[in-house]
Amino acid sequence: MKINNGFTLVELMTILVISTSLISIAVPNFNSLYDHFRADSSIRVIQQTLQMARNTAISYGVRVTVCPITENECSEDWTIGITVFIDSGASNVIDGQDEILFKTARFYHNDFVTYNRSAIRFQADGLASGTNGTLKYCPSSTMSQYSKAVIINQSGRIRFSKADIIECT
Repeated sequence: MKINNGFTLVELMTILVISTSLISIAVPNFNSLYDHFRADSSIRVIQQTLQMARNTAISYGVRVTVCPITENECSEDWTIGITVFIDSGASNVIDGQDEILFKTARFYHNDFVTYNRSAIRFQADGLASGTNGTLKYCPSSTMSQYSKAVIINQSGRIRFSKADIIECT
């Protein structure tokens, strides 16, 4: 008599059905986990970029602009990534006198990044010109529970928002 060391077709089908059921339950949880980690890492990149811009303005005694760039001008679309540059010429425009210091990568295409102006400018003394602002990052939807924000006040202080609900509208 020959002994088989394998699985029968019925056993394989049972394992396949159980595995498929478990995976279909787990996948939506992985999407929300991915949204959470993506929002957390992206808002930290934004905060560190703003800190670096302010520190550069103070250290070198120059005006530093932080904004998304389209055709060498600041735009309103913050999802295309953030550029930091020494702005010695016309405001919010990269011209021959300006020096690009840093660029972030594009943010994830389904995410929302909003700010109430097209640029953040740090003066040589570290003060942010203009009014207070909140730069918001919302993964996957404008009402995501994992949304994060960075608040910039006129003194140039940059801090994470503690708000429970952040809307990117």
